[in-house]
Amino acid sequence: MPSEQTEVVVVGAGQAGVAVSEHLGAHGIPHLVLERHRVAERWRSERWDSLVANGPAWHDRFPGLEFPDVAPDAFASKEQVAEYFEAYAAKIGAPVRCGVEVTSVRRHTGRPGFRVETSDGTVDARFVVAATGAFQRPVIPPVVPAGAVPVQLHSSGYRNPEQLPEGAVLVVGAGSSGVQIADELRRSGRRVLLSVGPHDRPPRQYRGRDFCWWLGVLGLWDAETPPQGAAHVTIAVSGARGGHTVDFRALAGTGIELVGMTESYADGVLRFAPDLADNIALGDEKYLGLLRAADAYVERNGLDLPEEPAAHVLGPDPRCVTDPRADLDLAAAGVTAIVWATGFATDYGWLQVDAFDEHGRPDQRRGVSTEPGVYFLGLPWLSRRGSSFIWGVWHDARYVADHIATRRGYLAHTPAPAPAPAPASASIPAAAQNRGAAR
Repeated sequence: MPSEQTEVVVVGAGQAGVAVSEHLGAHGIPHLVLERHRVAERWRSERWDSLVANGPAWHDRFPGLEFPDVAPDAFASKEQVAEYFEAYAAKIGAPVRCGVEVTSVRRHTGRPGFRVETSDGTVDARFVVAATGAFQRPVIPPVVPAGAVPVQLHSSGYRNPEQLPEGAVLVVGAGSSGVQIADELRRSGRRVLLSVGPHDRPPRQYRGRDFCWWLGVLGLWDAETPPQGAAHVTIAVSGARGGHTVDFRALAGTGIELVGMTESYADGVLRFAPDLADNIALGDEKYLGLLRAADAYVERNGLDLPEEPAAHVLGPDPRCVTDPRADLDLAAAGVTAIVWATGFATDYGWLQVDAFDEHGRPDQRRGVSTEPGVYFLGLPWLSRRGSSFIWGVWHDARYVADHIATRRGYLAHTPAPAPAPAPASASIPAAAQNRGAAR
């Protein structure tokens, strides 16, 4: 059975795949977007029920379409985000094929391009864009053995409090997911412990502007290199209940017990690192640093934005921070579930090309890999701080599509035929011919 042929195969129809399809279409480049489930599937089935976007609707969108039923400063629900990308794909006429899983990509031997094996046949393509992003394989550290508590699950498998058995819950990870899940569980009446690691804690709003706006005007979204050691630090910010600044002191005040990083397990007892106070303090410093930068920007530009001196005042550390718990007997504490909000790893097992470094990470610059013809999109810090966010991936996708268009131009170029040799008589200068005639 002959293979289907196209110029570009895009793997994944999430925000990255839809974005690059728009730019490829603008260049008139034939392409297919292959998605094993539905458009923006992870927003539908790999998030908890009450999740909303962490950025306001005016910011977390593509330039070509606004959210139809969400106020600009409000936060879209996960269903609204999924519907948005589905509508965007339809608006741009993206050639998406759902229910098609890519099983392998290999470079052709002796001819250009790649052989893309799928659950629906084979496609030959000159270029391949891996638009599956960074959230591919949930990571649960091998700390607590199976059976130590009735339920252990990753945050991508958590839906709501009713899903978990009665009893206390330990949430491991204090980024946006861990904080919001812990808060929801506590509001449902559960006893909750929250294991807090290093994090960035920006203000939700300051001086009447969302933190997304502040990062934009301060040029921080465009930072090309993460601060030392901050490449994988989680961001603790929430759009839940209209959006609010994550305050670990306030969380402790509601009854959530804060503990250090989850370190080890033995004989039914979980042990925590003695780093809780340091992690809280470092998050506070990042929070205050952004406030100071915002104040300096306001003064430098003469903006009329209301001052917020109270935002700079941090309350006293709660006892769980000043006298942190070192260990926890899970059974004695009545812990029946652990929710691991510990992030994801990439999984490019299907991409069998020389596009990875010695650690198995994509070897790329601004999405252009070391394997000619292979591109990556949707990864954190792909080109800048905003690369893994909705609006940021749109700009990265434009760069990748432009790069593909440029390479196509070179590959399509054929030198013009060399001019035929001139007749011998024509090679004699006219002046010499005239002199010969005079003789």
